[in-house]
Amino acid sequence: MLGAAHKPGAMPLRPLGLGDFYDAAFRIIRFNPKATVGSAVLVAAVAMAIPVLVTAVATSVVDLSSDSLGDDSADLVGVGALYLTTVVGSILQYVGLIFVTGMIAHVTAAAAIGRRLSLGEAWAATRGSRWRLLGLTAVIGLIWVGLFGVYALLSVVLIVLAGSWVVVLVWFVVTGPAVVAATWWLWIRVTYLPVPALMIERIGVFAAIGRGYRLTRRQFWRTFGIALLTVVVTSVASQIIVVPFAIIGPLASLAVSDEGAAVLILVVVNALGTVLATAFVAPFTSAVSSLQYLDQRMRKEAYDVELMTQAGITAS
Repeated sequence: MLGAAHKPGAMPLRPLGLGDFYDAAFRIIRFNPKATVGSAVLVAAVAMAIPVLVTAVATSVVDLSSDSLGDDSADLVGVGALYLTTVVGSILQYVGLIFVTGMIAHVTAAAAIGRRLSLGEAWAATRGSRWRLLGLTAVIGLIWVGLFGVYALLSVVLIVLAGSWVVVLVWFVVTGPAVVAATWWLWIRVTYLPVPALMIERIGVFAAIGRGYRLTRRQFWRTFGIALLTVVVTSVASQIIVVPFAIIGPLASLAVSDEGAAVLILVVVNALGTVLATAFVAPFTSAVSSLQYLDQRMRKEAYDVELMTQAGITAS
């Protein structure tokens, strides 16, 4: 094992343990706050500003009270616009966080050798890879749609054609665990590491998927365990952040008599909860997955030696 001298940045330049991943992830966020938390907050705030602004406009020009919704089609249009803009905001946030993930891959690689990237530097580092990153996201999305779409179609056909509920029950009992296993396998082997591979190595979409597949070979359970634990930790933390806002929002909206103002308060409070949860979850999960990418390269390709060279360190 390499000594403490071979830790020029957020992580020791050797294969990492579980504690190393989480310690390094927090270090990366703490020492690069603008490029990590700042980028996530910026994306979430811009995305959530859309439903907030539309709600503010809608509540000033249409009547959102329950008494009038059935009488005025304009009011129904206003309510529909609120839901539509919420969906649009969520889509924009998703797309924005794709770029945040790419930026954090570069931030993590720089932090490994003791460099800090500003928000502007992290964004500039993604130049030349942004369209490929969107393409990779689209391909991964199609993979998931294909898996669950085919399974849903086969299930519907079976339900329609089966003459007995026993056959349907046996189908779901047998295929349910298989679909779960396939989901876990695809998540780790196909979709988990391609983003940092694409960004750091500047390769194509399918080459990145291939890199992720090769790096996780014979490392499935280790990679899966850390990834799953990270999902559990961030999910619990996200709920701790969001739940108070989910309680405060309805209570605050009930405290005002004007129904338009009540709707606006509810949307604003929920938006604040979303922004704060995103500020923690997106940087942390992206940092951990990027660290796992670096860890696999160190284990399989002696990438720690290359990182030492970049950091100006001679391996002992």
